[in-house]
Amino acid sequence: MAATMNEEPTLTHNGKTYNVSELSEAAQKQLMNVKIADSEIRRLQVQLAIAQTAHSAYQQALIEALPAQE
Repeated sequence: MAATMNEEPTLTHNGKTYNVSELSEAAQKQLMNVKIADSEIRRLQVQLAIAQTAHSAYQQALIEALPAQE
């Protein structure tokens, strides 16, 4: 979906551009659902990055806490 200043939002699919306001109510609702899903995916990707960083830090702390090998 793309829009510039003073232009109506559009949706491009398979090379065809649609004015969002001209889509059926059902299509507009599905477009909103896609946007919500995209937003949730981005949020979860951030959470995953945080968890992966924590995992690495805990793993390093564990290695440092292990008894020294002789």
